[in-house]
This record gives sequence, C-alpha cells and structure tokens, in this order.
Amino acid sequence: MKHCLSLLSLIALAGLSATVSAETLLIDRVHEPASNLPVRGLTGAQVQAKYGVPQQRLDPRGGQKRQWPTINRWVYPEFTVYFEKNKVIDVVANKASPDEIGPKPPIR
Repeated sequence: MKHCLSLLSLIALAGLSATVSAETLLIDRVHEPASNLPVRGLTGAQVQAKYGVPQQRLDPRGGQKRQWPTINRWVYPEFTVYFEKNKVIDVVANKASPDEIGPKPPIR
C-alpha cells in the first residue's frame, strides 16, 4: 500500500510539472536582450524611422487639468511605446500569443 501511494504521488507530481513547463512566461522573454527596442528619450520621428509605422496609435491618456502629462501609445507587433511630449518614456513587451502569461494588454 505504501509503495502504491508513493507511485501515485510521483505520477501526480509528473503531471503537474508537465503543465507548468508548457506555459510560456512573458517575463522569460523580456529577460532576453532588449537591444532591438526603442530607448528612452527617442522622439516619435526617430522611433518611426527605425521601426516603421505603428500598427495602432491608441488614444492619448491623461492631460486633464494640467495635473498629469498626456501620454501617447504606439503599438507595434512585439512592443508598445509610451510617449510624453513626443519623447519615449517607456517600452513594454506585448504578449507573443494569447497563451503567454503576463500583463494584460493596454486599455484601448
């Protein structure tokens, strides 16, 4: 009986490890070299010259009552670029597939 219980535990653990290893994590992909991403301080024209026209330009956010700066977002296939006053302030990796585990896509 004890041997059977140990065998069942081992089978259950093997099943769990197979499930975990099948997941693709966005954070694993983000730790790859980021040399092909826009860097902070580039202008919108510089980003467009290097990476082409974005797939989508999302509606600006912020800028209400001058308390917050207006943030513009450009979506490319692999990343989203955030601009303040036409300068890159951040770049965020997009999910490679719907199965990839990571942050939610930007609000549109």
